[in-house]
Amino acid sequence: MNQRELWRELKALPHEAQREVIDFIAFLRARHGESARTGAVKRPRLSREPFVGMWEGRRDMEDSTEWVRTARQREWEKP
Repeated sequence: MNQRELWRELKALPHEAQREVIDFIAFLRARHGESARTGAVKRPRLSREPFVGMWEGRRDMEDSTEWVRTARQREWEKP
């Protein structure tokens, strides 16, 4: 449905139903924010996130599979 058809459908509704449509549109805008209206979502650059590189240089993390295996053994094999 294009904008012209949508407008025609809206105008064909009774006044109270038109009011409900307008209220619903306001609800959706509040729920989804300005980005839903513009279609633009501003995403931060991942490389600028503070967690990037937090394990850099850790010798115990060189082999992630071994690290996970060791962590599981340490946590799950408690008496």
